[in-house]
Amino acid sequence: MKINIGIIGGAGYTGGELLRILLNHPNTNIAFVNSKSQAGKPVYSTHGDLLGETDIRFADEQDFSKADILFLCSGHNESKKFLAENAIPESIKIVDLSTDFRDESNGFTYGLPELQREKIKTASKIANPGCFATSIELAVLPLANAGLIKEDIHVSAITGSTGAGQSLSATTHFSWRNNNISIYKAFTHQHLKEITQSIKSLQADFGKAINFIPYRGNFTRGIMANIYTKFEGTIAEAHELYQQYYAAHPFTYISDEAEIDLKQVVNTNKCILHLEKHGDNLLISSIIDNLTKGASGQAVQNMNLIFGLDETAGLKLKPVGF
Repeated sequence: MKINIGIIGGAGYTGGELLRILLNHPNTNIAFVNSKSQAGKPVYSTHGDLLGETDIRFADEQDFSKADILFLCSGHNESKKFLAENAIPESIKIVDLSTDFRDESNGFTYGLPELQREKIKTASKIANPGCFATSIELAVLPLANAGLIKEDIHVSAITGSTGAGQSLSATTHFSWRNNNISIYKAFTHQHLKEITQSIKSLQADFGKAINFIPYRGNFTRGIMANIYTKFEGTIAEAHELYQQYYAAHPFTYISDEAEIDLKQVVNTNKCILHLEKHGDNLLISSIIDNLTKGASGQAVQNMNLIFGLDETAGLKLKPVGF
């Protein structure tokens, strides 16, 4: 079985990451990669890691008849414009990596497999979750599923510079970002909406605050989120709760080690969680690669589910440990 892939907005970080994964996926064929800014150029001229991997060139137009699925990798609000301006055949599946449809509007399904895998399998349009949202939701979903979030949730999370996208800005230049750290969008981050939405889908009475402080890190890839909230049970009970929730999910692991670190997940579709009990609080540490499990890897995971493939197809990726 070969799935024909169309990528819209392929010159950015998520587009490059998708190509890296899909070129080595056993069931995919790249039909076209769209980029208005890079049209006519080989994809490796932008994504240097693909030199020697493919001779595909960026196109400024797309032939939808050649695609079984479209990955929308343009910036936020661009997906709405693209779908409004183009008549996409109903037979074509869509995975959108922007924020545009994460509220499940316009027939989109929120694509966190660990939350609604069965719904994703029958969906035709997927809204891929945000990177911070993925790391935080995976940390708290087992609690919400058991109806155990009774107090505020407190989150401190740091992300690599690729989370800001490829466009240059004052806070992405090397000279500013290197040897530096800062907070941004404290208590107001856009991913809070989808995090709350996901928690309420499992625990309808959830009405507490999510106090989220995001940090810009001086590294390129990865997210570490540290979350704590009140938990009346023991640490053993917490471990059992999390192990049971994720037993059937191939990419989320509960670590018994005293510490976890980003190098365990960078370049992979894994999420690793670590649990600690401190007084009445349960501390959950969550680590993912923001470009893989937090974006393009999760998009491929959703594609696998839609087309009835093994959920891990093309995603058995080894972290770079050194």
